[in-house]
Amino acid sequence: MTLTPSTMAPLGTPMPGFSLRDPAGNLHNSDGFPEQPILVAFICNHCPYVKHIAAAMSEFAREYREAGLTVVAINSNDYESYPADSPERMQEEIAARGYVFPYLVDEQQEVARAFGAACTPDFFLFDKGRKLVYRGQFDDSRPGNNEPVNGHDLRAAVDAVLAGEKPSEDQVPSMGCNIKWK
Repeated sequence: MTLTPSTMAPLGTPMPGFSLRDPAGNLHNSDGFPEQPILVAFICNHCPYVKHIAAAMSEFAREYREAGLTVVAINSNDYESYPADSPERMQEEIAARGYVFPYLVDEQQEVARAFGAACTPDFFLFDKGRKLVYRGQFDDSRPGNNEPVNGHDLRAAVDAVLAGEKPSEDQVPSMGCNIKWK
């Protein structure tokens, strides 16, 4: 496991378009999501940093879905080398965590490259105009540091966007496992 930070793409970057399937084979196109703020999270099943926040992230998504935020998660890991991240195991993860958002397979890893995703978890928040307004950590909690998992940083950014404001530009990179590239 290599601890890797977000690349911190420039704020204002347009959201890359994508068309990916979920583990059940359903196609999800970025143009098909509602015209509202959207959070794109790069996650996987086996990363201890993702596992550390997964329950809180699931609750976050349920809460903010009601407030007008679209959440999409993408798994870009090479699942041939890391079978715990296979589509079959993703289906198990969706059921176990109660994810209410699409969890998509980026088998060719093109979407992760287009976003500049580097780690899991890696969060990209776009306003309803699909411009990047936040990229960074869920919160200060990491496995073993005894900080509470509360989503403080991401919640503050989403709350600002939903109120029609810009999030603070003082954003802390997410830290996690590197994406497992082919």
